[in-house]
Amino acid sequence: MMLDWAAKEGWNPGLDDADAFYAADPEGFFIAEVRDIPVAAISVVNHSETYAFLGLYLCLPEFRGQGIGFGLWNHALNHAGDRTVGLDGVPAQEANYAKSGFNLASRTRRWTGHLNIENIGFTLAGPNDFTELERLDRAATGIYRDRFVKNWVENGPTRKTIVVKDGSKITGFATARLCREGCKIGPIVAANAGDALRLACEAAAAIEETYVTIDIPDDAAPFADALKQNGFSQNFSTARMFRGKAPVAGKGLQAVASLELG
Repeated sequence: MMLDWAAKEGWNPGLDDADAFYAADPEGFFIAEVRDIPVAAISVVNHSETYAFLGLYLCLPEFRGQGIGFGLWNHALNHAGDRTVGLDGVPAQEANYAKSGFNLASRTRRWTGHLNIENIGFTLAGPNDFTELERLDRAATGIYRDRFVKNWVENGPTRKTIVVKDGSKITGFATARLCREGCKIGPIVAANAGDALRLACEAAAAIEETYVTIDIPDDAAPFADALKQNGFSQNFSTARMFRGKAPVAGKGLQAVASLELG
C-alpha cells in the first residue's frame, strides 16, 4: 500500500521493493489511521545499532494540514532511539526537517535517460559475492546495512546485480531493478565516472531495459556529467540530511541505492 501511494506521487518505486525494504527492518514501517482507514505512512528503518533512515513519508491529500503526518513522524522517530537518522527530502521541506534536528549534508540529483545496451556484456554477482559487495557498499557509504544490502543485491526476475573485477577481486558493482516505468540503477560503486557509466550500461543490459533513472550525489558530479553527455536530463534534487552525527562516506559512491532507504 505504501509503495502504491508512492507511485501515485510519481516516485516510481521498484516492482519488488517491498520485500527488500521489509527485510531491512520489519518493525520500521508505520501508518496512521482515521476510523480504521490508513491515511498516512512513514518508514524509519534501523540499518544498524548506530544508523537509521527515514523515508516513505506520505499522507493522503485530503488528510494533510491536520497534524496527522507530523504526529506519525514523531512516533516513528522513536523507533530509531539514539541512532543517527538520515533522510532524502525535497528542498522545500528542508526548513521543516531542520526543526526536527536534521542538518543538510549534501544533495542528490535524479537523472533520467536512455542507455544503449546493444552488444553490452556483463557479469552477474554470484551467491558467494555478498560479503565483498557489503564491504564495498560500507566503504562507499560509511554505513553498515547488511540486511538491506543482502536482499537488495540478490538477483531475481526484476532485479540484477552486476560486478566488475580486477582478476578475482570485485572492484565495483551496480544493481538495476525494474520499476513501474523503466528501471532504476543503484547503488553504483565504482572508482571513477567512466567505470560508473560502464556499470550502468551493463546493469541496464542485464535487466534488458534502456529507460533508466539514476540518483547521483553531488560528490559524483563527473558521473552526472557523463550521463548528461549521453542525453540524460535532471528531473529533481533531494536534500540528504542527518539528525545526529553524519556517516563518513568514502570514495566510490556514484549512485545511491534508494531515496527511501538510503
